[in-house]
Amino acid sequence: MPLTPADHTLPGGSRRSGKGLAAGTLGLWGSVVIGLASTAPVYSLVATLGFVVLAVGAQAPIAFIVAFIPMLFVAFAYRELNEAVPDCGTSFTWATKAFGPWAGWMAGWGVAVAGIIVLANLAQIGGIYLWLLVGDGSLAEDPLVVTATGVVFIALMTYVSYRGVEIGARLQNILLAVQYLALALFVVFALVGVANGTAEKATAPSADWFNPFAFESVEGFTEAILLALFIYWGWDACLALNEETKDARRIPGRAALISTVLLLVTYVGVTVAAMMYAGVGEDGVGLGNEANADDVFLALKDVVLGPWSWLLVIAVLVSAVSSTQTTILPTARGTLSMAVYRALPERFATVHPGFRTPSFSTLVMGIAAIAYYIVMTIISENILADSILSLGLAIAFYYAITGYACVWYFRRELFDSRHNVVFRFLLPLLGALMLTAAFFKSAIDMADVDYGYSVLFGIGGTFVVGIGSLALGLVLMLLWRTRPASRPFFAGKTLTEDSPVLVPDSPDIYRRSIDGGLS
Repeated sequence: MPLTPADHTLPGGSRRSGKGLAAGTLGLWGSVVIGLASTAPVYSLVATLGFVVLAVGAQAPIAFIVAFIPMLFVAFAYRELNEAVPDCGTSFTWATKAFGPWAGWMAGWGVAVAGIIVLANLAQIGGIYLWLLVGDGSLAEDPLVVTATGVVFIALMTYVSYRGVEIGARLQNILLAVQYLALALFVVFALVGVANGTAEKATAPSADWFNPFAFESVEGFTEAILLALFIYWGWDACLALNEETKDARRIPGRAALISTVLLLVTYVGVTVAAMMYAGVGEDGVGLGNEANADDVFLALKDVVLGPWSWLLVIAVLVSAVSSTQTTILPTARGTLSMAVYRALPERFATVHPGFRTPSFSTLVMGIAAIAYYIVMTIISENILADSILSLGLAIAFYYAITGYACVWYFRRELFDSRHNVVFRFLLPLLGALMLTAAFFKSAIDMADVDYGYSVLFGIGGTFVVGIGSLALGLVLMLLWRTRPASRPFFAGKTLTEDSPVLVPDSPDIYRRSIDGGLS
């Protein structure tokens, strides 16, 4: 007989789910904030807008719209799966239920490796932009200072995540407000500059900006879409906090959809305003100027915002730091769920008795990110940069698996209603197929020696790091499979298609139920 998840009341009235996490902590708004903050909207624009314009010129707005489509389709898959199985393991749990332990483990690894890699990048950006605000900004070019500052940021955000999701959500409200205030001011000042004639490169908007058939080259279109996919990544963080949300089955899915739509509006709106003000020319502040590609905001902040230009620098800093914290949340909960079902050592399932957070998993994620950041900085900053470029592979990998898992998990009821046909079959499948195509196209492009910043083993370093990080997960899975503690999971005993959504609160009770089933 399957065991029923235990619920407990904590001081203050909040409930505790079977894994020990504090249920009922987040509402719809808090979940949306987590989803938005995880994408780091200001930094995402800084990192990609210039390169998207270089790839497709004036078609940048439609590139962001097209890239949004697979994200929206996969978001529906997340919503449907979460409604049926609101487990904080998300992709790991759903893929295991749909396809078995091997696919589930690799999906969980995809989430973890993407989180660790991006944490290193966010920490570096936070360090650079902090020191741009100090003195003449020269300390931002000191690798030792920047790395040390980045390590401090990861440590601080790990501590915030360790203390509880509620304190993190409150902090994110403030940090997200700063980001959107800066973006709103940028858009307003840019449009005012266009209207009063102070924008030297002012460009009238054109219908071609939104014409999907106006792309001049397939290569440029593909490159732009792959770049744009990265800036939407992160909205699924709110799904990983489902067990700590007031309505675990419905609110996280709604929050994911709201987050993706808000991101679309944000990215397209800011892009259009920047293009109207600066144009897509190759000189001066033009968005097509390669010298500005790394950070178009640095090139535009003084001419657009004048004395308020420092606000954009702070916004990028805040964006990176806030995303550091919200990236730790889903990765730690993913490994917590994996450990509960014996896909990882039991220690990862440890939950702090007071804070009700996955304490050990949170600390491991923070330490792993710090170690990766320091090691990569020492070995080669070029390889660190290539690891960031390779992120799209891990993202497309586990998002695609989730889309396919949705279709297969609901396979017996796909045609029971129009809702199921659209939201459990067509859209998830299309999203998964698009992301699969993006994965293979990215991998092929990354293998080129001219792609990225390094060459390893005679091929592009980005390909080696991206595929290598996923392959490392396969190696770790095989090593864990040799341990006796892993046998219940890989034997299909701890997590099956018919397993209860949550597990009993007592690890001893759960362990006895598993061992009893194996005997």
